[in-house]
Amino acid sequence: MDKLKIPKVVLLVLIFCGIYEVPSALGQQDPQFTQYMYNGLFYNPAFSGKDAGYRFTALHRTQWMNYQGSGGQAPVTQLITATGLLEDYKIGYGLTFINDNIGVTNNQEINLSLAYHRNMRRGVLSVGASGGVFSSTLKYDELRTVNPDPNLPGEGSDTQINFNFGLGAIYDRGNYYVGLSSRHLNQPGFDFGVDAPGFENQLRNHSYLLFGYRIKTFAMWEFEPSFLLKSVSFNNFSYDLSVIATHNQKISGGLAYRGEESVSLLLGYSILRDNSLRLGYAFDLVVGGLEAKSPTSHEFMLTYNLVPLSREFERVIQRTPRFRF
Repeated sequence: MDKLKIPKVVLLVLIFCGIYEVPSALGQQDPQFTQYMYNGLFYNPAFSGKDAGYRFTALHRTQWMNYQGSGGQAPVTQLITATGLLEDYKIGYGLTFINDNIGVTNNQEINLSLAYHRNMRRGVLSVGASGGVFSSTLKYDELRTVNPDPNLPGEGSDTQINFNFGLGAIYDRGNYYVGLSSRHLNQPGFDFGVDAPGFENQLRNHSYLLFGYRIKTFAMWEFEPSFLLKSVSFNNFSYDLSVIATHNQKISGGLAYRGEESVSLLLGYSILRDNSLRLGYAFDLVVGGLEAKSPTSHEFMLTYNLVPLSREFERVIQRTPRFRF
């Protein structure tokens, strides 16, 4: 089969950015987050309205800080989520926005999600679906080529937008939970105007299995080990494993390991009287593939929970000369 002649440096850039597929080698295209246990809505639409009230999250991740390679600067990602619940109908709704800069590409994604929550066998079963748009921009003027190729523009950029869909389900028993989800079900394609055999530029289906266990112990300590299994088209697998300890629902700390990639330290602190505002930080130390990465990554997170007010009315005894109630 004829293939598009692309300079080696450009090919490496495209592989790094996740927009060129090498036979039998699929890479993770979704951004990765060390604080995945607090950002379930990104992976699974069934998290929409899973908890009562309103929940807002903002996250900034700088991966491989100070990395400089053929693909440009280090990956930088922002994630914003918002979710709420219609309690009378047991329907949750959510909004997710992702801005992901990686090499010479900028990907933006916005999704709306709905979920239905149903009590089942002392637990809650949640099923959800999401739909939105995925925008990908390739910046030609930042490509570093050795031998310029006439098939690729030398300046400017090209942006393409496609629809994007996902499904998910969660079962939460209280002391443990398990979730299964799939993103980019329709696998939208982006060719950036390059129409040639052998050039694959498709956003692959990503599937996630999330499991967590909650352990309450003495002196207001809680421990939560969790596990995230990630798959791209069921051909490429990776995983995250973490354990977090929380004291009095206020101060938390933990350790995480990303398979063959990094070890991480996670810290969290809740402020305000009702602990509704939480600050989170994660530090990743890269232990695998250092020849192509910088050794550290940093992740900052802000979460706000707006719990609905519940008012309890006390019945007042009314006395009259004839009766009272």
